[in-house]
Amino acid sequence: MSTLKTVLALRHLAFEDLGLLGPVLEARGFSHFLMRDAGVDDLRDVDLDAVDLLVVLGGPIGAYDDALYPYLNDELALIRRRLAARRPLLGICLGAQLMARALGASVRPMAHGRKEIGFAPLTLTDAGRQSPLAPLAQGQPVLHWHGDQFEIPAGCASLATTPLCPHQAFAVEDFALGLQFHLESDPARLEQWLIGHAGELAQARVPLDALRSDAKAHGPALRVALGDVMDRWMAGWPGRT
Repeated sequence: MSTLKTVLALRHLAFEDLGLLGPVLEARGFSHFLMRDAGVDDLRDVDLDAVDLLVVLGGPIGAYDDALYPYLNDELALIRRRLAARRPLLGICLGAQLMARALGASVRPMAHGRKEIGFAPLTLTDAGRQSPLAPLAQGQPVLHWHGDQFEIPAGCASLATTPLCPHQAFAVEDFALGLQFHLESDPARLEQWLIGHAGELAQARVPLDALRSDAKAHGPALRVALGDVMDRWMAGWPGRT
């Protein structure tokens, strides 16, 4: 079994970082954590051969907004390189949307300008119940925070749905996972999200007290679920035994 050491996270907002995922990965053998900031750091010189896991994190811009944010093209190029190498890649929210786009699928706003913000359970598909997301099959609420949605890329397995968003997760074989929802968000740092997304929350009329109470209620179980999901996913990585 290979020794895992390095994770590279691509970040779009300072407070939307690895969150709970950092200590989960550290407990599973990662010792070298790198961060690149989208739109600031040059992604063209990234040595992906030296990266055991690439994580593309969330953010409030659209995966299709490369005319407004040209650096998205560099992100898409990085993701395509990783997919071509068939090495571990995790996309979260915007990161999953960029993965879908890199694979040729469309990304667009949800119908009627809807936002899916708050804690709610997933419904796993048949493939999802056999996937690394199986620990979420019993109705554990997870954090949703998005207004765009991706189509499932051709040849990929759809893993989870919600009533508002039928495409919540997909897998590319065993090495890449795209999650529309946030398992990584640290409930102890929720206030950073409430401040950073204050305008969006006000426009969508999301009750902040409900977010706070749900984060407190579900936080401990989500920490466990994240570890279980990562264990199952990492066990299937190419080269792992």
